[in-house]
Amino acid sequence: MQRTSDPEIAGAGSTHDGLRAAVDDNRDPNYDVDPLLVNRWSPRTMTGEQLDEDELLALFEAARWAPSSYNNQHWRFVYATPDDDRWEAFTELLAEGNRQWASDAAALVVVLSKTTFDHNGEHAPTHSFDAGAAWENLALEGARRGLVVHGMQGFDYDGARELFSLTDEYAVEAMAAVGVHDESSAPDDEQPNQRKPLDEIVFAGEFTPN
Repeated sequence: MQRTSDPEIAGAGSTHDGLRAAVDDNRDPNYDVDPLLVNRWSPRTMTGEQLDEDELLALFEAARWAPSSYNNQHWRFVYATPDDDRWEAFTELLAEGNRQWASDAAALVVVLSKTTFDHNGEHAPTHSFDAGAAWENLALEGARRGLVVHGMQGFDYDGARELFSLTDEYAVEAMAAVGVHDESSAPDDEQPNQRKPLDEIVFAGEFTPN
């Protein structure tokens, strides 16, 4: 079964301030920011439905427009869907705890970054930073569409390098599961979490470790 979503109705169940009900119950932004930023979270329960290819590729299109040092666009995404020959190889990369729930995803994604600049071949200090910016675009577009987009560090990094025959010019950054949220079977503890207050993460003029 395939699912296609309409981003215009993906916000169904939103509160008057644009936050989805589950988010509004658990998160309280201190300043006026776009609700999309607060609505993004990382549930684990998914239905196992497949996504229309256009919907999946739209997430990568969002990533494509991320900011980039020298416009080098260091991010690379390798994905597999359950009907791909390499699906099993992707699932085997996952740590057992992640494999238990992420096997219900419509796609598994490995995030890579190119560690050098195209124009001179030198090391690019912000390759991971830029890949993270692209990942956030992907995750926000998924949130806009009401999809699960759950990033993971619990997987075999060396196994991913071997699977894709990567040279030292590429770094393995993360994996992600993309799918359709199964709210009906979500455990009680699967809720959007809160964030640290600004005074723990923002410093004026000088830094105080905490």
